[in-house]
Amino acid sequence: MRNSRCLCTNNYYRSKRRSTNSYSPSSVKFKDPDIVTWNKAISSHMRNGHCDSALRVFNSMPRRSSVSYNAMISGYLRNAKFSLARDLFDKMPERDLFSWNVMLTGYVRNRRLGEAHKLFDLMPKKDVVSWNAMLSGYAQNGFVDEAREVFNKMPHRNSISWNGLLAAYVHNGRLKEARRLFESQSNWELISWNCLMGGYVKRNMLGDARQLFDRMPVRDVISWNTMISGYAQVGDLSQAKRLFNESPIRDVFTWTAMVSGYVQNGMVDEARKYFDEMPVKNEISYNAMLAGYVQYKKMVIAGELFEAMPCRNISSWNTMITGYGQNGGIAQARKLFDMMPQRDCVSWAAIISGYAQNGHYEEALNMFVEMKRDGESSNRSTFSCALSTCADIAALELGKQVHGQVVKAGFETGCFVGNALLGMYFKCGSTDEANDVFEGIEEKDVVSWNTMIAGYARHGFGRQALVLFESMKKAGVKPDEITMVYILCFQIFYLELIVCMDFY
Repeated sequence: MRNSRCLCTNNYYRSKRRSTNSYSPSSVKFKDPDIVTWNKAISSHMRNGHCDSALRVFNSMPRRSSVSYNAMISGYLRNAKFSLARDLFDKMPERDLFSWNVMLTGYVRNRRLGEAHKLFDLMPKKDVVSWNAMLSGYAQNGFVDEAREVFNKMPHRNSISWNGLLAAYVHNGRLKEARRLFESQSNWELISWNCLMGGYVKRNMLGDARQLFDRMPVRDVISWNTMISGYAQVGDLSQAKRLFNESPIRDVFTWTAMVSGYVQNGMVDEARKYFDEMPVKNEISYNAMLAGYVQYKKMVIAGELFEAMPCRNISSWNTMITGYGQNGGIAQARKLFDMMPQRDCVSWAAIISGYAQNGHYEEALNMFVEMKRDGESSNRSTFSCALSTCADIAALELGKQVHGQVVKAGFETGCFVGNALLGMYFKCGSTDEANDVFEGIEEKDVVSWNTMIAGYARHGFGRQALVLFESMKKAGVKPDEITMVYILCFQIFYLELIVCMDFY
């Protein structure tokens, strides 16, 4: 296994390896009824999150077994107290295989793969649980080749081993390797078939997914739902409907897949028919239908459905606020916002954006300030809305303050917020600051380049705009229609300028 891919180093085990045959007066190997009672108390406290109470019980024990230590260590890990678990593991007078596996799993769950690897190598004995812990650790963190290496070295494998590697290939988009692994044996569980089929659907490879679906020896509701939602998402509603009618069992997700499919394809009335026929509805199905009405500007019906909802979550409120804001109903949006039992960053972004879209720039910025005062952390959307508002009213100083908050939040190098910064600085006439932001964006998209080209051209830096256009092509970013419009308009303007100069 390659150490170059380990995530961190650890010196804890160089001098702390103990013999499993060591004996301490405070530990016992036999089953003591009193110790069993103490251990149950520790486990009970840990299950309820009372780590201090568990520690008091542990410290009061006249004798302890390895089970006592294991109960404390696993409890600490369950309650996200990794350092306490590690310290107690180091102090154990003797460890059994369960002790090693619990600590190994703790390292893996905390993404300390380098330390997990060191601990794994120190283990005096390993079982399939130990190997699977390392395999899943690498797989869940995207180190697929390392996961395969562990898989190849395993002396014994079980279904968890095979499914873990298969899931690693699927979730990282390596579907050819996933298919080769899948075809290498025949006794896959149903969850494995669904996993691979879901990977195909996620990447719109409906032909491969359907081929697998038709081969399945047995299907469950997840199998049917995966294919139905896959067809619905790509707009093949005839196939989705055919499978829906053939499905021997339907749950709320089956029905919701059809509702969402029709909504996404602009067929809101058809979606409503399925919605009304649903035997059971949940928040997801209501929100899917609600989003359909909002998306197609049917706010009156959306409002009626919202009022009739027996179960609203924060997404329901956010959808309505967004809809009212986008359709000129900012007063209604604010009323709902004030009524919300709970808000998140999406709620604030929706109301800020609503004010900005309706020309209430001062209110938009006031809401941004109120959001910060309320203690809600900004996300990319709220920053983008605030910056766009600053750009619209040429509030450069306030825009710079928002820029400082963007830097603190670590969003400056992303193109989403970075593009909003570019637009703000150009609209405020600060081309140098715009250029600095552009250079700092790690992965520039076509919008980044277009904003720079348009900004330079708008401020009379035509030569820089053309140079940037050439750099854009060299960087492998394909110009779109907007890019070409900017360049064409500038070239026409430039030619007209030359003609005028010649005339005079």
